[in-house]
Amino acid sequence: MTGQLIVGLDVSSRARAEEIVSLLGDSVDFYKIGYQCFYGADGYALGRDLLKAGKKVFFDLKLLDIDNTVEKGVAAIAETGATMLTVHAYPKTMQAAAKAAKGSDLCVLGVTVLTSMDDADVKDAGYARDAAGLVALRAQQARDAGIGGVVTSPHEAEMVRTILGHKMFIVTPGIRPAGTALGDQKRVMAPGEALALGATHLVVGRPIIAAPDPKAAALGILNEMNSGTRLA
Repeated sequence: MTGQLIVGLDVSSRARAEEIVSLLGDSVDFYKIGYQCFYGADGYALGRDLLKAGKKVFFDLKLLDIDNTVEKGVAAIAETGATMLTVHAYPKTMQAAAKAAKGSDLCVLGVTVLTSMDDADVKDAGYARDAAGLVALRAQQARDAGIGGVVTSPHEAEMVRTILGHKMFIVTPGIRPAGTALGDQKRVMAPGEALALGATHLVVGRPIIAAPDPKAAALGILNEMNSGTRLA
């Protein structure tokens, strides 16, 4: 289960990111570097150093631009040896990313609908679908584009698995261990439940990095992943 847990290094300093990695030790071998860390903590260099240290890195950059720019950006990340990279789940963007990643070990993930968004938020964004309907559409488009998987709420994981089949990854943020606050997340689930419904990887940030003992928190989540513990 260790390789299925991705810890989000959502911090603004390189020193704090390295402290978290040190505290977690061998309990975690996969780290997500998103906007805060990438721009505030020299996350690109940090990612390269983590890769040199034998860790796996997920650059959560949600790329969206003209095809050529996406291709160049994806190719640059592929050269680092990173395991995963996110792009927005728009058909042309995913197609460009798939082209750039071809022949490398980089898994491109299409971000469907953010876990902080619910049906009302999707409607406000101009879509004539509910959140689940938009996730289904994006999952189909990701499959057709030939990328490695999608990022989606665990609430849509079971549905998405039926669309993607069993070869593509489903990475789920919005994971909250039993007894933790939801924060700004709206579509959340406990670790074991998400895996049972088809998720392949779980992204967990604050419940681990903000815990008094990050390693104990990570081990607790790994235990929940094994036991199938549900949110109360």
